Formats: sequence, C-alpha cells, structure tokens
Amino acid sequence: MRTAVADELIVKSPCKVSGAGSEHAAERPIATVAEIEALTLAIPERLRLLVQLAAWCQLRRGALLGLRRRDVDILHSTIRIEQSRTFTRNGSSVTKAPKTAAGRRTLSVPSNVLAVVTVHLNDFVSAEKDALLFNLESGRPLTAAGLHRAWSIARLSIERPDLHLHDLRHTGLTLAAATGATTAELMHRAGHASATAALRYQHSTQDRDRVLANALAALTTSTEVVQLRLTVPE
Repeated sequence: MRTAVADELIVKSPCKVSGAGSEHAAERPIATVAEIEALTLAIPERLRLLVQLAAWCQLRRGALLGLRRRDVDILHSTIRIEQSRTFTRNGSSVTKAPKTAAGRRTLSVPSNVLAVVTVHLNDFVSAEKDALLFNLESGRPLTAAGLHRAWSIARLSIERPDLHLHDLRHTGLTLAAATGATTAELMHRAGHASATAALRYQHSTQDRDRVLANALAALTTSTEVVQLRLTVPE
C-alpha cells in the first residue's frame, strides 16, 4: 500500500496498525550463579560439563552436542566451535557447519570450567579425536530426548521449571555484558554476525546496578573539597 501511495495510485494508505512497527519479544529468564552451580550438581555427572559450557562459554545446544575431543585444547584453555549437531522430527541427528562464519570460532574457557573439562575428558570421552564430548551411558551419542529428560529433572529439582537450556546461554551473555564486555566481544562469544543480535543480551542486572550505584557514591567521597575564598578588591 505504501508503494501504491508512492506511485500516486492512491492518496493515502488505509493500512494502519498501532504498534506494528515495534517488536515486543518476551524477556527470557536468567539464572543466578548459585543456580548454575545447583543445576550442575543436579544433572547426571556425564552432563555437568554441558551445563557449565552452556552458561560460561555461552554455547547453543547444537554447538554443545557437536563438540568433539579434537575441539578442546586444555593447554591453551580454549574450545573450537566447528560444527553443530541438531535433530530432525523423527529423532535422527544431523551434523552441519555453523550457519555463519561468525559461528565458527575459538573461545577461551574460564578457569572455573577448565577443571570440569579435564575430569570429563578423562571419565566420559573415548580417546579418538572425533569422539563426541557428550554421550549416553550406553556410549551412544546423546539424543535430544535424553538431554531434555535430564534437563527437566534438574531444573525442577532447583524449583526453576521456567528455565530452558538456552536460557543458560542468555544468562552467560548477560553476565559477560555486566563485566564490561564490549559489543564486539559479545558478538565473538555468542557467534553473532550482527551487533543488533548481541545487544539483546546487554541487560541490566541488580548486582551490576549496585556496583554502578556504589561507584557513583564513591565520586562524592574520594575527592577532597576545598573551599575557595573570594577576595573582593577595595
């Protein structure tokens, strides 16, 4: 209809929908640091690293399930995202490259997660370089149903039935933003190709707001106030 107006076929467009130009996506919940640790302990031991990487390395489910032994570099404390493992409607898995070049990236692993990585590799991953990091007890690759079942039990056990696995990624990116990460740094961590997508994770948190409030208060106490005397010439 706007094109018709521009082409002078009609004088005015009759199509007007209030608020149609604004997006109001529902805000996803985030977990606290204590809840991330509680979820780690609540889920089966062979999936504890998955929870940690989802939160602290901000990985999507597909990237997590696609990780192999060859993608982990303990010496340099990094993981490499090279592939994504997803599932079709009939439950079969499909392994493919990340959707964008930004999705293929190397991430530094926080020191608090590195110890979990080492234990996991020793206890749950076979020696082959292409061995997947996350498997069922039978040794078969982790399925979507198996992961969903374990996650549902874990989140209910900490009384957070509203949390989806993807919310751990959302939480991790929000925490990264709270540390002062730039938009470019968030884009790299998240594997985003656009700044718009990364900005969605730069939410205010109560803890960060308190830090900012304390910093503002410090401005009034850290500077010595000197009273100036005004001399009026005779």
